Amino acid sequence: MLAGRAVSLAPAHPEGPVRGRDADLVVLRTMLRRPDGRFAVLCGAGGVGKTTVAALLTEHAEAEGTPVFWVPWRDEGDLAEQMTRVALACGLPEEQLEAVRSGRASMPDVVWQHLALARRWLLVLDNVDEPSAVGPDREPLASYRGWIRPSGSGLLLVTSRDGHPDTWGSRAVLHPVTPLDPDAGARALLDGAPDAGTLEDARLLADRLGGLPLALRAAGRHLAAVASRVRTFTAYRQALDHDLAALLGAEHPDASDPGIARRLVRHTWDLSLDQLTASGNSRARHVLRLLSLLGAAPVPLSFITPGLVTAATGRTTTANDVEAAINGLHAYGLVDSPASRSVDPAVAQVSLHPLIREISALALSSESGDPSQWHQALVDHMVATLQALRETGPADWPMGRLLAPHALALTDLGSCRDDLALTGSLSALARLLDAAGEATEALRLNRRAAATHTRLLGPDHTDTMNSIDSVAVALYNLRQHADSVELHEQNLTARTRALGANHPDTLHSRHNLANALGGLNHHAEAADLHRQNLTSRTDTLGPDHPDTLASRSALGRELGSLSRYTEAFDLFESNLVHRTRVLGPGHPDTLASGNDLAAALACLGRHGEASDLFARSLLLHAQALGADHPDTQNTRSKLALILGSQGRHAEALAMHRRCLAECTRVLGPDHPDTLSTRNNLANALNHIGQRAEAVDLHRRNLVDYTRVLGPNHPDTRSSRNNLANALNDRGRHAEAADLHRRNLLDYTGALGTEHPRTLTTRTNLAMALHRQGRHREAVEQFRQVHDDRTRVLGPDHPDTARSRTNLTVAERHLARSRRWYVRPWRRHDGG
Repeated sequence: MLAGRAVSLAPAHPEGPVRGRDADLVVLRTMLRRPDGRFAVLCGAGGVGKTTVAALLTEHAEAEGTPVFWVPWRDEGDLAEQMTRVALACGLPEEQLEAVRSGRASMPDVVWQHLALARRWLLVLDNVDEPSAVGPDREPLASYRGWIRPSGSGLLLVTSRDGHPDTWGSRAVLHPVTPLDPDAGARALLDGAPDAGTLEDARLLADRLGGLPLALRAAGRHLAAVASRVRTFTAYRQALDHDLAALLGAEHPDASDPGIARRLVRHTWDLSLDQLTASGNSRARHVLRLLSLLGAAPVPLSFITPGLVTAATGRTTTANDVEAAINGLHAYGLVDSPASRSVDPAVAQVSLHPLIREISALALSSESGDPSQWHQALVDHMVATLQALRETGPADWPMGRLLAPHALALTDLGSCRDDLALTGSLSALARLLDAAGEATEALRLNRRAAATHTRLLGPDHTDTMNSIDSVAVALYNLRQHADSVELHEQNLTARTRALGANHPDTLHSRHNLANALGGLNHHAEAADLHRQNLTSRTDTLGPDHPDTLASRSALGRELGSLSRYTEAFDLFESNLVHRTRVLGPGHPDTLASGNDLAAALACLGRHGEASDLFARSLLLHAQALGADHPDTQNTRSKLALILGSQGRHAEALAMHRRCLAECTRVLGPDHPDTLSTRNNLANALNHIGQRAEAVDLHRRNLVDYTRVLGPNHPDTRSSRNNLANALNDRGRHAEAADLHRRNLLDYTGALGTEHPRTLTTRTNLAMALHRQGRHREAVEQFRQVHDDRTRVLGPDHPDTARSRTNLTVAERHLARSRRWYVRPWRRHDGG
């Protein structure tokens, strides 16, 4: 009976130390102690370390005296032989085997009935990657009437690439084996190549390899090899970017042998694809290849359509084919569902392990010879998909966010670098992302479009100058005003030279330059440019042209920044009349004019009229754009601010809370409007004395701003300032002073010592020091603010006068503190 292949039932042992698997072992040890009629399935993609985890459990079981049997899957006949040997080792009587030989009993029944009576044991079935072939007689595995059954006091442990619950049935406990985290991966690399670099160097390489144990072992072997030209972790990581094929993607002449293929990064996943193809899933390989050509980010499933697969492969593909392909790839661990769907949980997405993506793209080139058809199919499909998205439609923003990294990735494909249709789509996608609050991603897209247009069309082409203008606007939206001004000035010069001083595009550049100058607080210069543009647009386009009306609004805002509120009010009032007549009362520009006029009324102290106008504007926004539109929420937020300034705090607070809930739901928790709304709520709470909640909200906002925009972004600095002020109001002056001091360093470095924001921050620091009783330091800070404002603004400017008052008060307190401290000592000395 056992005269066939003599395969040892002795367990496999890990090759060297095992890193990062403690949590897996805890789960499996618990099941080993109490199987409770269940069996375990270690599942995951090839190379992730399933066999190693199983071997780790066998070491533990042997140490406890538990009999261990290790059966590697080869085919159904071999499995029957090995399972019989397991039963014999557990004391199966010979007469029961005779019952099987005579046809009076089923071999699986006899074996498992005996194992059910045996004492505690661990049985590992390794690499059962084709569960449907386990048998006997192709018996459905989940019926538990074949070779895989939960039974007795022992534990059956199966390792498999197939992780679909339906495959294994209700009594299987599926335990996905995941890649190692960077720390564990670094330790694994150092085990294989201890002299190749530092722990941090190893951590960076482990992260680059995605923590895949198979790749980590391959890297360790390569680095430790005597003749290797790559000797350090850093050199290996850098070499992966240009020599992946040689390091991990080399083909092996004996890769058709599954035993060899499992040990090679280049071939291990082809085993899964071969198995899927053999089971009738003919499009799984094609879908994986398409996914591998996209970016290293989650892909919306709706992007992978039958038409895309058909265009890439030339083979007719149905929706059922695509669905089966995705499900099959997921079951075999080749694609995954992202753990976090911060963009939109409602959008179904898949992601690829980075090495699976890179190796699969490499395999496509060797399979097809010329992948340009695949590239062009993706580009055409991307262009069509992006053209269907609406820039101002919030419902389309999540899809735009998801597609952005993939659109960029397609421009890196060699055969698509010169595709102007794709480049134009990048610009459109950038506008969508800008509307969605993704200014950083919009800047990346605009920069790529500008670089491509410059290379293909030349610097003076209209499309090139339009792209450069978009880059400058994106910089403005990110508050990088100095860079924005520089680029707008260059573009204005180029457009003036190429198109003339009064061409609409030239006037558009001057308009945007003026906005950027306003961002730098150069309001007088910005107002002059807007006034010049207003005259030019009136003469060339007419007084009612939308661009002329835009110039009038922009000029009004700059005049308001110069405290010339009456002039600003007159412009806004005139513009509202013009836009209502020309564009209609529900046009977004008309609604914006209503908000501008209401804000001007507030600046003039006419708060009752301002709140009435904001309330009317809110109603019009909701009717024209919908209650969920960001402009509607923005108007509601402004109304809440006005209500607060009128002392109607309960109404204001309720409105701020509603705004925050709606912005979070519609725009997401990280959108700038959401963070701004949370800031307004925190300020309102602080104003009415609910300072603990205010501090908590400001602190949360600072964390989010820092994470989303970076620690030195202007909005992050403003958030830090607001938290400091709230802490100051709670009496936590030392914490407030530390935050103000951090901001002062940032503003001084970025804007200079005399910039208004720098001086305001220095004033806030002085206030915090003053409240701490550190009067001498407060006086020094107040004096510097006063001197700088006197020099920059003049002695009679209102801001200079306020600085003088602050300095006088601080000096008076310093003098009092000196008398308070000196007098007791004098009495003591005289006593």
